[in-house]
Amino acid sequence: MDFAEMSSKFQEEFGKAADRKYFAPGRINIIGEHIDYNGGLVFPSPITLGTYALVGKREDKLVRAYSINFEEIGIIEFSLDNLEYNKEHNWVNYLKGVAKALIEEDYALQHGFDIVVYGNIPNGSGLSSSASLEMLSVTIFKDLFELPITPVEAALLGKKVENQYIGVNSGIMDQFAIALGKKDHVILLDCNTLEYSYHPLQLEKHSIVIMNTNKRRELADSKYNERRSECESALEKLQTVCTANNLCEITLEELEANKELLTEVEYRRVHHVITENARVKQATTALAEGDLVQLGQLLNGSHTSLCKDYEVTGIELDTLAEAAWQAEGVLGARMTGAGFGGCGIALVENESVDNFIEQVGKKYKEVIGYEASFFVANIGDGPIRVD
Repeated sequence: MDFAEMSSKFQEEFGKAADRKYFAPGRINIIGEHIDYNGGLVFPSPITLGTYALVGKREDKLVRAYSINFEEIGIIEFSLDNLEYNKEHNWVNYLKGVAKALIEEDYALQHGFDIVVYGNIPNGSGLSSSASLEMLSVTIFKDLFELPITPVEAALLGKKVENQYIGVNSGIMDQFAIALGKKDHVILLDCNTLEYSYHPLQLEKHSIVIMNTNKRRELADSKYNERRSECESALEKLQTVCTANNLCEITLEELEANKELLTEVEYRRVHHVITENARVKQATTALAEGDLVQLGQLLNGSHTSLCKDYEVTGIELDTLAEAAWQAEGVLGARMTGAGFGGCGIALVENESVDNFIEQVGKKYKEVIGYEASFFVANIGDGPIRVD
């Protein structure tokens, strides 16, 4: 699907030509999982898969929205004067949520528009299709109405929509990674302070291969909020003896000295958070030094921790990771995203990629009964208006 095909669909649905074109990427997280909402460090980057939109301005306050991914739904229409959440509006709630958040920030949205959207991020894959749609929506409103919104403000706006409008208690990483994306760079983000830095991704003889379990992951319906609640409970208990604003400020020594305060499950959750935060620091150094062997080992350690301590992997992601570890030319592999299905990533020698896909794919189908999908991740820029 390209913009020419989308233009035909726009003409077909709305009887006119679109005025503007937009794109917002999805993202992968190299390492640093389930610690963004615990004040930790994460290491994400945008990918060249993402969400595309064609927009045509209107004179009234109506927005008419059509998704090529959900053609059976047809056109969903709403007014900028009525932006309440409506379950029947499906994906359009993300667009409505962004509009509502902007109006609450005293931005004036003077008119509506017609929009056709298409995404090539596998839906529910853990590559952040929802944050991509949120950042796409912010980009559209910002451009249409010339709003003075910085990329950091855009990310915070998207998080607000996700948390308060959609009802998913997520952290800032997804929106931030997309809004501030930079081609061929990874972002080191401190989710506590929002301090960030760019780090060149120079793999040269290796590629990052995305492994999609093809098991749809519904973040809002998963145990994501349960894990966050467990972390909040553990933090509250540890704060009675430790000076810390979040779990990533607590040391491993402090955790071990006070483990009797926690349930066995809470202890394992916190153990993952603290050790994963340390792995991000080590991964940043390894990448800077070109030590991809060390980076691969850290990916493996991350997956093991997410499996044993945080319990968010499941048989599909574990099967992919374990098959990847056994494949020739692989330095490391782990799940990426929230888990419970979705995707994993593997660091693979370029000359081994084809064999890797064949070997891991075969093993996955043998164990799971259906096929996984594979593609090489290319690191792209953040959201843009396409001229």
